[in-house]
Amino acid sequence: MRPVPNWAVATAAAAPVLLVAGWTVAQARQPVGYDPVRDTISELAGQDATDAWIMVVALVLLGCCYLSVAAVLHAAGLPSRFLLAIGGVATIALVAFPRPPVGGSLSHGIAATVAVLALVLWPAGSALRLPRGHDTAHPTRPEPPWAFRRAVGLSATLVLLALFGWCAFEVTSGSRTGLAERVTAVAVSLWPLLAVVSARQAHLAWSTGGTVRVGTDLPTIGVVPPDPLGPPSGPAPGRPDRLP
Repeated sequence: MRPVPNWAVATAAAAPVLLVAGWTVAQARQPVGYDPVRDTISELAGQDATDAWIMVVALVLLGCCYLSVAAVLHAAGLPSRFLLAIGGVATIALVAFPRPPVGGSLSHGIAATVAVLALVLWPAGSALRLPRGHDTAHPTRPEPPWAFRRAVGLSATLVLLALFGWCAFEVTSGSRTGLAERVTAVAVSLWPLLAVVSARQAHLAWSTGGTVRVGTDLPTIGVVPPDPLGPPSGPAPGRPDRLP
């Protein structure tokens, strides 16, 4: 089990902070008519937004956070990491296809849909790989981090899919599109942090699990018991046929 670096924890923690801080500062710069409950985050980085660079920078950094976590979160497995990386790339692509002042943008809509779906589905990517629990064939193999167990990953994806469905409903026939989008975006950005923390905790538990206590006050790591089939340890006994 590979360790999770400290910077990965900091990067994952920065993702929701960047997102919330970005839209808070950006929407404060908009005209009085902007309503965060009704209007979307994309409008803050749109072509006619005031100081659109604020939300643009926040989205680019957010996508970089996802890419950085995907690069080092080996406990998630390749399917999950691949989906997380796609979500990061699509998040950065949002700023390359800004929302126009009037009407919609097909390119922006595709990038937003790919980003959300990838970030919603990546927790379930752990369901495509083992282990699913305790491996009886390899009893010494460490348990997977709780965030990457099949039941947890599928449950997280179901919750995020429900939020995505709420967003889709508000976009098509609702009046709280901005609220639904913000709740979904925060929930999506929090899961990488929970996943990194769970992987770090699992590695710490695994790395300290090999400690064997020798006597009362002598902790020794990696003590190997003697091989019963090998030569005896200690001084070799004298030959029985040798005269004193």
